[in-house]
Amino acid sequence: MNAREIALLALQETEQKNMKSEQALDRLFKRHKPGPDDRALSTELFNGTLRLQLKLDYTLQQYYHHDLEKTAPLLRNILRLGVYQLLFLDRIPQWAAVSESVKLAKKYKGRHLAGIVNGVLRRISSTSEATIFDIQGPLYRQLSIETSHPEWLVQRWLERYGESVTKTMLAADNEPPLIALRVNTLKTDLKTMYKALEDASVAFSPATPEGYILTRNFEACEPFIRLGLLSVQNPTQALPCLLISPRKGDTIIDMCAAPGGKATHLAELMGNDGTILAVDRYPNKCARITARAEAMGISIIRTIPADARTFRPDVQPESVLLDAPCTGTGVLGKKAELRWRTSPEKLEELTSLQSSLLDHAATLLEEEGVLVYATCSVEPEENVMQIERFLERHPEFRRDSAPFELPEGTTCTDNPEPGSYLTLQGQRKGFDGGFAQRLRKK
Repeated sequence: MNAREIALLALQETEQKNMKSEQALDRLFKRHKPGPDDRALSTELFNGTLRLQLKLDYTLQQYYHHDLEKTAPLLRNILRLGVYQLLFLDRIPQWAAVSESVKLAKKYKGRHLAGIVNGVLRRISSTSEATIFDIQGPLYRQLSIETSHPEWLVQRWLERYGESVTKTMLAADNEPPLIALRVNTLKTDLKTMYKALEDASVAFSPATPEGYILTRNFEACEPFIRLGLLSVQNPTQALPCLLISPRKGDTIIDMCAAPGGKATHLAELMGNDGTILAVDRYPNKCARITARAEAMGISIIRTIPADARTFRPDVQPESVLLDAPCTGTGVLGKKAELRWRTSPEKLEELTSLQSSLLDHAATLLEEEGVLVYATCSVEPEENVMQIERFLERHPEFRRDSAPFELPEGTTCTDNPEPGSYLTLQGQRKGFDGGFAQRLRKK
């Protein structure tokens, strides 16, 4: 199976089966085992097409004389892949982009529809980009199509963050994301890990907080990840763990623990001394956390398959971490499918769930207990406003300043309250967007 067909099937699984993008592609790689070149091309085609979906559809609607939304999903994705190659992959000859798309259409949809694909793509290939992307209308519509983000979200960001910051965020979402990795200091040290990466010819740069690196060569890092020497985690996602400020011997509840990056980070910060109760409602996800902890030499994580809204621990925790389900608008660069899955209605639904989780978290702590709330969203309703509503309902809690100075680049963007941190994508190289708030029970 060639690179384009793998990309097509991954797009289908992401769209039709609601799979996470990285899981869909990885599953197909494991099944078909493409060579390095095909693997790289599949990744580029899949991620680029998913990321620029709205811009590709805008182009197709000018040349495909049918209702694109009612078109069979497989045919629609073949057309998207073709347009992506024509307009955004200079190294692929236009004739090859058209020809290979026609082959896919013929294989999956028959000769008649293959002829339609041929005609549409040939017309696009003979038209200048300036003509295709002469976008009219208000600024939010222009930016929406140019950067392939939902109109409602672009409009929100313009109103909240202004034109300059919004353009930076949108641009950051469309850059190939850097891969952030955390060194497992329970199994190695920074000097030894850096030397091992250099010996493996991995190009990387150290990042903050200390112990993080940024790279684009994930494949070369996979052996170190399997050995438990490195973990995939963005520096922004380190902030909630740092705000917990865990001590050796502490008991900590991680309420929505999957996939386990924060639980394992907490274990490292604690020197593998204490207890971490990692709660997730899905047993298969708990099993993966346990397996990952074992690979990393961590023995203090106890996974518990349960609903975090009703879970009651059998021990008294010093701290609770709530990394809540959210819209994910801070990670639209590496999880592009979230652009097309979130909506104002989904935002409202998630803020209600977050409130329920926070209310339950409040009951798990005694006086002076620490609660850290976090999201990978940049929406005020899920972040600052969520905390304000929580404090109104729970006057026994207060915002609590970080017990130490946090790394540069993680400063609060729009809220001067103690212990409150918002990072916007594009604000600092390699950092996702996200929010974290440290609270203490009085």
